[in-house]
This record gives sequence, structure tokens and C-alpha cells, in this order.
Amino acid sequence: MPRTRGVPLLTAAVCCAVALTGCSDDETPSSVSSAASKAASAAESLGGRASAAASSLASRAASAFASATAEAGRRLDEIKNGVDVTSAAGLGTPDTDKDGRTTVRVTVSNTTDSTKSFAVQVDFTDSGGSRLDTVVVTVSDVPAGRTGTATARSNRDLPGDPKAEVARAVRY
Repeated sequence: MPRTRGVPLLTAAVCCAVALTGCSDDETPSSVSSAASKAASAAESLGGRASAAASSLASRAASAFASATAEAGRRLDEIKNGVDVTSAAGLGTPDTDKDGRTTVRVTVSNTTDSTKSFAVQVDFTDSGGSRLDTVVVTVSDVPAGRTGTATARSNRDLPGDPKAEVARAVRY
């Protein structure tokens, strides 16, 4: 295979490997570096430039996921006068919508005496507990003493049989 044809194919392979890779609970990539290492080894047969490109691509993908997870945390931290109410949020059973995205019903309970809104961070994980995706969903204007619902939807197609868990919930 000529070097010029191998780089685009390798790039596509690394993209697929990184897209299917999760992150551990401490927000560090669990298998991105492994995928990068394997891709870089395979790329060596195509030349040094392909190897460097594979490593760089995997590194950027891991950084982008960590950034998205951090952004979810920042969104919750920026809520003025927010109260942590993670125990007041519950999730249904994850499902797949017509577009192939994982969805889950989010239910929050407003135990106060006034209307409140909620922001809920939902982590989608694989069977081993590695994080695949993180989203924040808002449940607005839940009346006092009532429950409210919303649907959390993954940002991309997730492999396997993803699970969902409430990472954080803030009432404001």
C-alpha cells in the first residue's frame, strides 16, 4: 500500500477506535492511549508521518472528551444558588432512539415549597463502568411538591448496551 493512501485509511481507523473508547471514572482516558499505541504501531509500516498523525489524532480525541466532561461540570457549577440534590434525581432504562442515540428518561422530585428547575448530569457507561458520554439535561419549572421529567440523549451513537447513571443534580 503506498504511503499516501495509507494515511487516510489509518486516520479513519484511529477515529473509529477513539470514538468507541470510554473514559474511566476519574476522567482519564482508559483505552484511548491503547488505541493510539496500536494505531501508531500499525502506522510504522506506513512511515513516521503516519505514526505521528495517529498519535496526535488519538491525543486530540481524548482531550476533546475530557473537555466535554469538564464543560458539563462547569455548567452545573455556574448555577447561581444551586443546591446539590443528586438523590432527588432518578433515571429510567436506557433505550436507543431512531437516530441510534442512547436516551434515558430523567425524573426529578421537587421537595420544596416553590417552583424550581433542575440541571442533571447523566453519564452513559459501558458494562465495565467506563464512561462513554456525558450530557446535562434541564428540567424546568417543576411545581412545589411535584415531579418533572426530561429525556437525556447521548451526543453520539454508543457501542454495546450502555448504562446510565446520575453523576450530579442541581436544584435552582
